[in-house]
Amino acid sequence: MSTATVARAALRRAVTLSSSRSNGVTSFTRALSSAIPSEAYGSATNGVVIDKYVASPPASTTSAAETARLPNDVHERNAIYSDEETRTMAGISATVRHDWTKEEIAEIYMLPFHELMHRAATVHRMYWNPSEVQQCTLLSIKTGGCTEDCGYCSQSTRYKTFVKPTPTMKVQQVLEAAKRAKDAGSTRFCMGAAWRELGNKKNAFNHILEMVRGVNGMGLEVCCTLGMLNAEQAKQLKEAGLTAYNHNLDTSPEHYPKVITTRSYEDRLQTIANVRDAGISVCCGGILGLGEKETDRVGLLHVLATLPDHPESVPINALVAVEGTPLGDNPNEEGDIGNVSAFDMARMIATARIVMPRTMVRLSAGRLSFSDAEQYMMFSAGANSIFNGDKLLTTDNPEFDEDTRLFEKLGFVGKPAHAGPMVAPAETLGEVVITKVSRSEKQYA
Repeated sequence: MSTATVARAALRRAVTLSSSRSNGVTSFTRALSSAIPSEAYGSATNGVVIDKYVASPPASTTSAAETARLPNDVHERNAIYSDEETRTMAGISATVRHDWTKEEIAEIYMLPFHELMHRAATVHRMYWNPSEVQQCTLLSIKTGGCTEDCGYCSQSTRYKTFVKPTPTMKVQQVLEAAKRAKDAGSTRFCMGAAWRELGNKKNAFNHILEMVRGVNGMGLEVCCTLGMLNAEQAKQLKEAGLTAYNHNLDTSPEHYPKVITTRSYEDRLQTIANVRDAGISVCCGGILGLGEKETDRVGLLHVLATLPDHPESVPINALVAVEGTPLGDNPNEEGDIGNVSAFDMARMIATARIVMPRTMVRLSAGRLSFSDAEQYMMFSAGANSIFNGDKLLTTDNPEFDEDTRLFEKLGFVGKPAHAGPMVAPAETLGEVVITKVSRSEKQYA
């Protein structure tokens, strides 16, 4: 009998031996080494070389990796790592920077797809536990009747769409919706109102403050998107218990005037500054499929990555084109309005993950058009938050049950409300090399 035949027979015996044991790779290796005669190993030039290794860390270390959490407040989290310069794992380095150039971001964005995904996935594991995904629910508390001219929005009074204006929901209705979201697994409840700004809507604002206090009192994190805010309004929302405020930039400064003319880019940046100064977490991202070029996608990421503080979360949306809106009725010559592929989404998410490694990247609108496998690719690129529930303001979204099945299929767990994110297992287990600013030598996490 030849050596190769002996080796193959021994391998079958090893598999049989290890199948009855519980130590996984370790027992398989022991069974394999004992079952194969030494002459079957051969040499490096004419045989098979088999390495022995222990795949699993000690049980106590695994437990610590699974339970350790960072503070929930993004400012407290960032303070912990204020003296950190870089992280390195598997030959890939990452750092939290605010001085990115467009050229640097473009170079990352244009990497070959397989290389971009590998780099983003490694960075994601350096800073986050990839099994934990935040679940948010978005409710339109005041639908339609907006005076803005956002070319993608079904709620503008300037366009004839399926949306019919409705008054602001009653406080009790909103709290009942928040309870349903909590029961379904959501831990952050977001409320959106279709208007340009709060302005002098004192009565409506008082009701919103009451909603924020009520949702916060249920143990949920609370987010709002209410248009432009002044500094005093942001302060009152913070005092009421608001966790985060969403105000998207939508696209690059260059492409923005082709989409919206009734509110300037600077108006949006000022609201973001008011929110940040009030101590509220900033949620700010954009939309793919607005007729933008890839340079505009890079431009949006450049603005976000060079803010004084990176947003706590960056939603990446795929346009859901609505009939009756300019972008729903008039695709441009290049035909790229609303034509967003899973690869477009993954490339944008991956680049965001690399240039803003401590930011939560949210897979947002348009998710219904992507398969489970495509969504998994986006999670692998670095997305670690989703919107769930059957509606995102006025557009369709996967239902709660579908997302529950998806989480079970992919092995994900939801991030609890008012609890910080898990410490990255790679950090806890000492797989990440951390370079501190205060000392020249490298420290192991």
